[in-house]
Amino acid sequence: MSFAGGDSVAVDDTAYRLSPGAQIRDTRNFIVLPSHLRGEYKVRAVMDNNGQVHRVWLLTPEEAAVVDPKQ
Repeated sequence: MSFAGGDSVAVDDTAYRLSPGAQIRDTRNFIVLPSHLRGEYKVRAVMDNNGQVHRVWLLTPEEAAVVDPKQ
């Protein structure tokens, strides 16, 4: 997921909006504001019913190496 500030993110060159109550948690599980993130991150994310990104967890390298259980 790529963050460039504002209320949108990009996944595989597709733009998605953040939901109004979106939460982004860093690798220490602290909430961070989207305006404080720049660049590309490995994440786990949950979309809401409107197709907007609702929850995002930034992954540590160890977490990113684990296969997604839903695949």
